[in-house]
Amino acid sequence: MKKNLLIITFICFGILTTKAQEEETFDLTVEITGITTDAGKVFIAVYDKQENFLKDTEKSLKTNVVVENKKAIAKFKGLKKGEYAISIFHDENDNNKMDTKIFGIPKEPYGFSNNATGFMGPPKFEDAKFLIDSNKTIQIKVN
Repeated sequence: MKKNLLIITFICFGILTTKAQEEETFDLTVEITGITTDAGKVFIAVYDKQENFLKDTEKSLKTNVVVENKKAIAKFKGLKKGEYAISIFHDENDNNKMDTKIFGIPKEPYGFSNNATGFMGPPKFEDAKFLIDSNKTIQIKVN
């Protein structure tokens, strides 16, 4: 009888441990540097899949933060373990959009996680992705 009770206890403990690991979430702090003016705000989007990267979808986390002392900080809470990528732009003129030149070249400062850059366009998700498996702080420098 004691043996059966011990086996049931271990099984229940294993199930609870597995469930706790599945629901574990982490916090992400994003520090944006390289900003040259406190005007406007910084728009930040966090993507968890390559298919959503740089697309305006409801599945990406989005926020905007004010710039203070030529720096912006955003916090995202409750992210599940996994790979993520971030894109940002500094809306210097505060018109709520990224202004572009001819051929869609950005007029306003922008950046990506891992400070990734692309050739003749934005970087790929693979270049900007990073792993969230603990609380994390990352820095992104605007171009």
